[in-house]
Amino acid sequence: MESVIIREIRAADNEALAVIIRSVLIAHNVPATGSTMADESLDNLYQFYSQDRSVYLVLEIDGQIMGGSGIAQLQDGKESVCELQKMYFSPEARGRGLGGSMLTKCLEYAQSFGYKTCYLETMPQMKTALAMYEKHGFNYLQGPMGNTGHGKCKVWMSMNL
Repeated sequence: MESVIIREIRAADNEALAVIIRSVLIAHNVPATGSTMADESLDNLYQFYSQDRSVYLVLEIDGQIMGGSGIAQLQDGKESVCELQKMYFSPEARGRGLGGSMLTKCLEYAQSFGYKTCYLETMPQMKTALAMYEKHGFNYLQGPMGNTGHGKCKVWMSMNL
């Protein structure tokens, strides 16, 4: 029986997570600019998510890092609004309900940090992710919130916590 763990990020996880995230973005033809691909924090997720009211959770299967997701205050947004960030999984981890488990855990952290709304933005080609977000209560928005620097992300969603 395999061991599946969702845990908080460690400094040693940075490189493996950056590789997974970049590979998923490339596989989905996500532009190198105006998206997560251009984020300075991508190679230093542990350091970025060490700030107050932030967390990055890592999915491990049999001791191997298979993806992760983060929560942080929405840049230039209201103090009550967080953003679900950098939720990416290697192909071997998909289609098993683990994304839903990760999302639920992230939203629990968001509530514990005092956030009232969770925002996310993504690409229209991320069809499986969009279906999961809808299933978990996210609603589509007409435009972006905050200032994420992800101008190429054209799908915006939020939910009340």
